[in-house]
Amino acid sequence: MKLFEGRAVLSLDGLRALIDALRQQGRRVIGPTVADGAIVYDDILEIADLPRGVADRQEAGRYQLASRDDGALFGYAVGPQSWKKFLHKPLLRLWRAERRGNDVTVEAEAPEPEHVAFLGVRACELNAIAIQDRVLMGGDYVDPHYKAQRDGAFIIAVNCGEAGGTCFCVSMKAGPKAERGFDLALTELISGGAHEFLVETGSPAGAELLAALPSRRAEPEDMDAAATVVARAAASMGRYMPEDDVPALLMRNLQHARWEETAKRCLSCANCTMVCPTCFCTSVEEHNDLAGVESSRTRRWDSCFTMDYSYIHGGSVRPGVASRYRQWMTHKLATWHEQFDTSGCVGCGRCITWCPVAIDITEETRAISESEKAQGGLDGES
Repeated sequence: MKLFEGRAVLSLDGLRALIDALRQQGRRVIGPTVADGAIVYDDILEIADLPRGVADRQEAGRYQLASRDDGALFGYAVGPQSWKKFLHKPLLRLWRAERRGNDVTVEAEAPEPEHVAFLGVRACELNAIAIQDRVLMGGDYVDPHYKAQRDGAFIIAVNCGEAGGTCFCVSMKAGPKAERGFDLALTELISGGAHEFLVETGSPAGAELLAALPSRRAEPEDMDAAATVVARAAASMGRYMPEDDVPALLMRNLQHARWEETAKRCLSCANCTMVCPTCFCTSVEEHNDLAGVESSRTRRWDSCFTMDYSYIHGGSVRPGVASRYRQWMTHKLATWHEQFDTSGCVGCGRCITWCPVAIDITEETRAISESEKAQGGLDGES
């Protein structure tokens, strides 16, 4: 069909054709599905694998799936996983060495990119991927394994129609509408018995694929309906970040009493960093066989919440929970700007939902802001 100004409307059959076309390209299609009582990202072979009629209920420290009666395929917010697990692998062997007599050979692990398509990427997650692109590919030192995975990924975004209870992407200017970084973007439209998807193109590859799918022209009323869907999500944010200059606020308050108060609750479990779509901390481990013939080095996800992460000769730089929580939050919201010219937070709310003691990054920031204003801007200034 002719591509109408980069927009078209797909039916459910059209979405099915999209999945089939991606698989015919030899791509592994990865998208949302239900497993173990949560929305997780896994292989999608057909529409039936998507979470039809499933919603999620999220609050600080709470997550639960629920049913919805409209049959929506993307009627949830976000689950505990992010796309980071497919691009920045949780465990990766970097090299292996083998000794044969007096000779030692060292072989670097070659990148093994997958030909993947990500289906159902939210706007906040697109922004998170863009942030990791800047961290892992944007400087002088490029992570070849990340780059190999990233370069081969075809991304299909889905605009949000309903915010989760812990979402605050509007505050972070990261959603709920996908603006860039996608090949195709869908907005799910359910009305009057019709179940369709407004599709927007974001790349030549996306436009080419859309042109090959069964679809109809996007009319003005379709675009108006899609805008209404996104506006509804924007108006239903469960949280918000204070409108202060947050980096300056936090750096003025490095000795604020709130850090110690929060530390009394924090388990230092690292859940927040594991579910965060932008955290990138890793550590390396050496492995040797008992015969002393083979050795290898692996990289695995780590967290600034572990005491060992800041260990240097003589002890840990951040031995207390308060210092580790402060490090995470000030890096995420303040010093990340200095390093990468962007915030490290996209407002997805995962760190709030999956904190077992319900610590809320927006509440902590607001508490510091309000106490500073109550005391004339001087409270806790370092």
